[in-house]
Amino acid sequence: MRVGIIIGSIRDGSVGPAVAEWVLEQATARGDADYDLISLRAFDVPLLTSATVPGAANKQYDDERVRAWSAAIDACDAFIFVTPEYNHGVPGALKNAFDSLGNEWADKAVGFVSYGAESGVRAVEHWRQIVANFRMFGVRQQLSVGRFTEFDGPAFTPNERRAGELATLLDQLIGAATKLAG
Repeated sequence: MRVGIIIGSIRDGSVGPAVAEWVLEQATARGDADYDLISLRAFDVPLLTSATVPGAANKQYDDERVRAWSAAIDACDAFIFVTPEYNHGVPGALKNAFDSLGNEWADKAVGFVSYGAESGVRAVEHWRQIVANFRMFGVRQQLSVGRFTEFDGPAFTPNERRAGELATLLDQLIGAATKLAG
């Protein structure tokens, strides 16, 4: 099983990579799946301007950057979105990248690790509605990290309960992904 850990911020100086690296380290130690970091920033996904609706594109996209993004997402059986909360919602770059694809997301499990001034909980609530459109199964457990309490500049220093919370999220994610693949 391959789980993509998507770093959903493309901002300079984002703390997302530090959170995602911690998630990767914790997840890899389990040995129950292959976990890969997928940095949205590396794909430079353009704004959705194609005349063809992604859901009808049959994974055939005009732009090479979208084709590369499609291949990375299609190769995964499940996902963890490491998502910031921007203005009480989801980050625009990740939403655009999500919308740029179609069936690559369909019928796969997803877990959420969020961060922000209010721990990113509002972004996750929005994501749950968005991913449902592709019949994705959002696991119940989520990790919501406080921007003012668990960071020292860009350095992520998770509080002591985070490892257990992540373990529960990963248990649920792998369980759901296994059932969906069956």
